Amino acid sequence: MPTPTTFAYNQLFAFTEGVFQAIGCPEADATLATETLLAADLRGVDSHGVARLVGYVRLWEAGRINAAPRVAVTYETPSTAVVDGDGGLGLVVGPRAMRVAIEKAQQVGTGWVSVKNSNHFGIAGYHAMLPLAHGMIGVAMTNASPLVAPTYSLDRLLGTNPIAVAVPAGEQPDFVLDMATTTAANGKLEIAQRKGLPLPEGWAQTAAGLPSTDANAVKDGGALLPLGGATGSHKGYGLGAVVDIFSAVLSGANYGPWVPPFVAFLQPSANPVGQGLGHFFGAMRVDAFRPADEFKAHMDNWITTFRQAHAVEGKHVLIPGDPERDTAAHRLLDGIPLLDAVVKDLQGVGAKFGVKL
Repeated sequence: MPTPTTFAYNQLFAFTEGVFQAIGCPEADATLATETLLAADLRGVDSHGVARLVGYVRLWEAGRINAAPRVAVTYETPSTAVVDGDGGLGLVVGPRAMRVAIEKAQQVGTGWVSVKNSNHFGIAGYHAMLPLAHGMIGVAMTNASPLVAPTYSLDRLLGTNPIAVAVPAGEQPDFVLDMATTTAANGKLEIAQRKGLPLPEGWAQTAAGLPSTDANAVKDGGALLPLGGATGSHKGYGLGAVVDIFSAVLSGANYGPWVPPFVAFLQPSANPVGQGLGHFFGAMRVDAFRPADEFKAHMDNWITTFRQAHAVEGKHVLIPGDPERDTAAHRLLDGIPLLDAVVKDLQGVGAKFGVKL
């Protein structure tokens, strides 16, 4: 098993910010992109953090990322908007679009923003948590590389298409759900490949539609499987479809098999049906529904009740967001572990731009 090397958060921040500036990101954008990306590493979602930096550079080198986009609202009503990301990093486009949703919620109670012409935006949870600072509920979704076969399909037509919802509480920590609509995100396969480990059953299928535990199954023409497994994958398929429609059909981005892929082993469609990749964001003022203090008191009661549920021996009931929050607190103190393969990739991209890790 490869041994991780631990880096301080500030070390990784300075390095990542330097790489983003080296590819042409304005200073403010480089800082925002770095904060968004490293949120994944802090929260223990290693598949979506700094390990992806090389991928963003690769897309920039291929002319698929605009390092200095002019993100703009192209259509709006008092509570809704469409944002054009101008081909920018989703790590930058996403927070800017959520800011639009927050501003609309401040004015009229809720804000809903669908985004086109963007790229991979890191973890959905980061974006959903942004409204928490304003005492609001946050929602974030995105479509992704077409690596997922719908129920009974051999064709890869959807992405892992995550959904994240963040809800403020009072005395208790905030509720933060961040989940793929597949059994596992593709980044988990990449981690298994780096570690030389097999996949758990139910994560992937071969090109012939047979169950597979091979971490390279998707690279070899297979597919990721929707959430729900052998008897309930239609549910994950349905959720992934909703994300695709809200993120792309609604905004004018590419959807389904036309989504421009982040992974290196797939090429963009020669006949796109939209512009770039799509996201969907929502912000809701709690007091648009009931008094905020009253709501937070009941959220505290909800969280406490579930946390105190009788659990099976040796276990305890978690609230969505618990593991990630604990990991973030630990890693801020003790550092972020990176596998040797990831360190080598980062050193390689650093050497290319004269940025030292």
